[in-house]
Amino acid sequence: MFPTTFHGLAQIISCLICAFCVYSAPQNRLVSPVEKPRIVVYKKDRKLELYSDQTLLRTYRVGLGFSPVADKQREGDGATPEGDFYIFVKNNKSAYYLSLGVSYPNAEDAARGLRDGLITKAQHDAIVEAIRNKTAPPQYTKLGGLIYIHGHGAKSDWTWGCVALENYDIKELYDAVSVGTPVTIKP
Repeated sequence: MFPTTFHGLAQIISCLICAFCVYSAPQNRLVSPVEKPRIVVYKKDRKLELYSDQTLLRTYRVGLGFSPVADKQREGDGATPEGDFYIFVKNNKSAYYLSLGVSYPNAEDAARGLRDGLITKAQHDAIVEAIRNKTAPPQYTKLGGLIYIHGHGAKSDWTWGCVALENYDIKELYDAVSVGTPVTIKP
């Protein structure tokens, strides 16, 4: 029997909205934390893959920097960096829901920056030392920094070089990985 009152109709609509919210997020949640996690981002395909050792666990859609094809060269270029990195921090107070700090710039970026006159020898050495110690490399050089994997949407390329996921996806990824997790970003 169909509801004949406004109240009954409102209850049905409310139930449908709840069902949509529940079923729009992935249902088979990961057991967290993941054993031997690693992250691989494929820029061209706009996807992030989460592995446990060699086993693919999840594939997520991502948004990239507003200049998504190029490899990051300098601060403000809007490009998402390519190369081998690691998670250096987990931020649960992010302006973008949750975020995972990516260790850009890496040693290769530092060598290029020194060669091209973007950074000093002291900045180069500080980056290399941070990478060696698996800590945060300097984030405020002309190479740029503050590259994160974070929430707030993967429907377009809108960031300044970060990798963006839907909020329910970054929640799952955030819970699955730890500081030190390897991150590879491919063209």
